[in-house]
Amino acid sequence: MSTLLIQSLLEIIIGIFTLFAGGEFFVQGAASLSLILGIPQLVIGLTVVSLGTSAPELFVSIGSFLRGSDAIAVGNIVGSNIFNVLVVLGSSALVMPLRVESRLVRRDVPLLLAVSAAVWGMASSGSFSWQSGFALLIALGINTIWEIRTAREEPQGIQDAEPEVKFNSYSKKWIRAFGKIIAGILILGFGSNLLISGAKSLAGAYGWSETVIGLTIVSAGTSMPELITSLVASLRGKTDLAIGNVIGSSLLNQLLVLGSCAFFSGSKGLAVEEILIQRDIPIMLLSVLACMPIFWTKGIISRSEGAILLLLYVLYLADQIIPYTIPTFQDELRIIAIFLILPVVLLLVSFKAYRYWHKLT
Repeated sequence: MSTLLIQSLLEIIIGIFTLFAGGEFFVQGAASLSLILGIPQLVIGLTVVSLGTSAPELFVSIGSFLRGSDAIAVGNIVGSNIFNVLVVLGSSALVMPLRVESRLVRRDVPLLLAVSAAVWGMASSGSFSWQSGFALLIALGINTIWEIRTAREEPQGIQDAEPEVKFNSYSKKWIRAFGKIIAGILILGFGSNLLISGAKSLAGAYGWSETVIGLTIVSAGTSMPELITSLVASLRGKTDLAIGNVIGSSLLNQLLVLGSCAFFSGSKGLAVEEILIQRDIPIMLLSVLACMPIFWTKGIISRSEGAILLLLYVLYLADQIIPYTIPTFQDELRIIAIFLILPVVLLLVSFKAYRYWHKLT
């Protein structure tokens, strides 16, 4: 194993752990400051804590954009959303079948689908303009207000969906709250630089495109907070939190992270590679679409369905890596996916949708 490979992997691993630590500091500091300012814990749960799990994606994508790596920035966002639905939901369902109860979560899924479709349309020109970024940020503000208003209408649902944030007596001190926020931002910045540096070195050393690195290694690394949060929620039986974490993070990735990168790109725009438009963004859209019958029907994501979601991600990951490792097997893999695996998944989704509409009639 070469020295460059070891160095790159160490930078990536340390960067991921540093991002997780920075996110924790940021969440606790921001939540403490919010309480000092008299902001209800409901609002904290729906905004500050959700932002904390998406902070790694935010810092890494903005850092990549500022360093001229638009491919990593966009790939990280798209890859994180695919990872959230297929791996985070799939792993959580394997731990404990996920039952959807809250109206809040079920209404967010169609919104996520609509936002994903809008993002695909915005990307079709080959770049995200600053106007697209501004529109996404406006949508973020509207959605946040809507989430808070609807959450107040269902106290039981929000009680399950709101993350647990522990506060101690020190959290009421301004200096401690600001200290945690500043420390979190600094650690997040340091961790994102390490992760980006390691990812770029790995891509350059082995001839992998920055898009593939962003879609796989970087996105999986920045999604670790969501994975850990949802797994813990599943173990505690709080299935709405496990699902809500995935939906909320996926929305923030597109509305906040992508919106910020595109907005600050100015007249230059945020470049999107053709392969993302033709393959990865549609896959992101289809992964959400496949889950809609389950969310709408107060259904259950069973362990077998969780395993299918994980299998689909393994297949997606293989399609990303095989062209660089076993290029002769690439066509065979896609034939298996198109003519065997995808039809089975479509049949499963169609069957669930049919059962739901049959019950209605």
